[in-house]
Amino acid sequence: MTPAVPANFGRLPKRVTVYEVGPRDGLQNESTVVPTAGKVALIEALAAAGLSRIEITSFMRPDRIAPLADADVLAAQISPRAGTRFVALIPNQHGLLRAQAAKLAEVAVVLSASETHNKKNINRSVAESLAEFRTLIPAARQAGISVRAYISTVWGCPYEGKVDPQHVLAIARELAGRGAEQISLGDTIGVGTPLQTARILEMFLPHFAPEALALHLHDTRGTALSNALVGLQFGITTFDASVGGLGGCPYAPGAAGNLATEDLVYLLHGLGIETGIDLDKLVDAGRLAQSLVGHSLPGRYLKAALAAKEKA
Repeated sequence: MTPAVPANFGRLPKRVTVYEVGPRDGLQNESTVVPTAGKVALIEALAAAGLSRIEITSFMRPDRIAPLADADVLAAQISPRAGTRFVALIPNQHGLLRAQAAKLAEVAVVLSASETHNKKNINRSVAESLAEFRTLIPAARQAGISVRAYISTVWGCPYEGKVDPQHVLAIARELAGRGAEQISLGDTIGVGTPLQTARILEMFLPHFAPEALALHLHDTRGTALSNALVGLQFGITTFDASVGGLGGCPYAPGAAGNLATEDLVYLLHGLGIETGIDLDKLVDAGRLAQSLVGHSLPGRYLKAALAAKEKA
């Protein structure tokens, strides 16, 4: 039975899409290079759990992200699945061609709101990234491929500190104007607070429909779930998450992993929000992810569920 939410709690969406980034954003930050077969098994386990959008890899140069150097081989081994959309990150036109060869229906592009982080992350200025995307995004859309755009360091930058949300909004409007269908706002280093999140969304929502935004929250300071709850109260219906909390950022010192998918789904189900995800099967995927990377993962629900299963 769906739990009743008190009327003064705020209006919450009836259904939320959980956008899984573990196979890409999670594994790219692991020192252990997971074999292609292991990645395929993880992606299939996540799809079997009901994840409807899964970011499977990145078509960056192999020497830039060694753990994802098998991107083309991996993409070729992922079988189409009804109800699941597989996505890849692309940096440029060559990456788009690789995504087309893999017959992907959606791609993602990324840039940072802060100059220093963008330089360290993708070796370009913000202006150079935007110039690339002015042709890349329309080219993808003309090829019938959907595009989402990540904006990193929205809540703060590890090198520059505070980031002006008006500056972020200008970048987001530029990307949307070029054809990006969804803008994912990233708390890359996990510094965001609920009040800050509310102020950012209050600024964005006059310009974007709630479904055109996503939140990409890291849990460095333990605030990812509380920021997600604020997002829900503002009507956001897409949240990025990573199985077991895999992830981080190699160019953001001290950044912890993404919001754990299991923790997010537990929150959503507790609020009576539909996700289409089987939490037990998601835990099975988390167990598999732990075995593949060779260490325990930080997701709280995953830890509790696995401990309970061991005790039973």
